Amino acid sequence: MTGKSPSRPDKSRGQTREERLKAALKANLARRKAQARARAEEASDKKNEDKE
Repeated sequence: MTGKSPSRPDKSRGQTREERLKAALKANLARRKAQARARAEEASDKKNEDKE
């Protein structure tokens, strides 16, 4: 024996990787949307200041 725990089947390991990637992609998309909203709000605030 090598003292290592038995490795998981490839299927479960692949699914967990896919789940991690899916979660990371979702978080990244949410962060990018929040940044875009903040930029749009900042731009509209500047426009309103310029008009006054």
